[in-house]
Amino acid sequence: MKITRRRLLSVLGSLGMFGALGSLPAVRASGLGDWPRKQPIKLIMPHAPGGPTDVVARALAARVGELIGQSIVVENRVGAAGNIATNYVSRADPDGYTVLYQTSGLAIMPALFKDLPYDPLESFAPVAMPAEINLILLVRNTLPVTDMASFIQYLKENPGKLSYGSGGRGNITHLAVEVLLQSLGTTAVHVPYKGTAPSMTDLLGGQIDFMLDAVNTAAPFVESGRVRALAVTGAERSSLFPQLPTVAESGVENYAMSTWQCLLFPAKTPDAIVQALNHAVNEALEDEAMRKKFAAAGVQLQKSTPAQLEERLRADIPAWIKVAQAAGIQPD
Repeated sequence: MKITRRRLLSVLGSLGMFGALGSLPAVRASGLGDWPRKQPIKLIMPHAPGGPTDVVARALAARVGELIGQSIVVENRVGAAGNIATNYVSRADPDGYTVLYQTSGLAIMPALFKDLPYDPLESFAPVAMPAEINLILLVRNTLPVTDMASFIQYLKENPGKLSYGSGGRGNITHLAVEVLLQSLGTTAVHVPYKGTAPSMTDLLGGQIDFMLDAVNTAAPFVESGRVRALAVTGAERSSLFPQLPTVAESGVENYAMSTWQCLLFPAKTPDAIVQALNHAVNEALEDEAMRKKFAAAGVQLQKSTPAQLEERLRADIPAWIKVAQAAGIQPD
């Protein structure tokens, strides 16, 4: 069902955001102005084209664009660990025509950088958190463990002797391992790479002992038997590997780590526009073809509210700072 401008106004009106609908004064009072008719909307992407985040963002942008009757153009601004794109949006006009598509990495930034040019909370108006991707714990085939229980035992019996790769210092594939090690009261040697792809290469070659990766990018290596998968790190099992337990199910109580994706406007964007885009995103997520496509790729699509995204950021930012400090990571 297409979300027309009339329907957007109707939804906002039903929420008590403004009074009589249809007249120009009512439209102006709503805070929508001429949104989204004025111009195409730019969806700013901090990640490279074709990556797992970019793929989800483009599919979502296409569907939301159809629903609101306006083009949404994905613009990749890669560099500085995502800070170039993020800072660009933080300084954009709060008119509803520039949106940031970020990941859970946004909540990690304060743990890594002293002087960010933006504030992850104050510089943005949260919109939605449409997707979440499980991580998967992988070990080299020659490591003498067969499941999560034996891996935990081996880690504890060999503190500081195993090595693990990550997508880079401060990447979630680094810090999520640190949380696991801290929970188990043991240590391992961190080997940072420029992305998880080179880390996977060294895992396959036996140069490192284990690593975390997104389930969708790890799937071909697991299915071919080139690496051994022990568990997934999210709160729930993965649709790609339903036979694998979660880390929490394997005895590490309350452990739940996953990468999530989010949309944010610049701060001071009118709330009516925030709510309208949130409604359109949530409706796009009901598209059955899109849900099946991404479920098959290990991507969990989920409806959310702006308040839920803000709550997630407020909880995750101090948590990641604490993890980084415990791991001896000093912000640059």
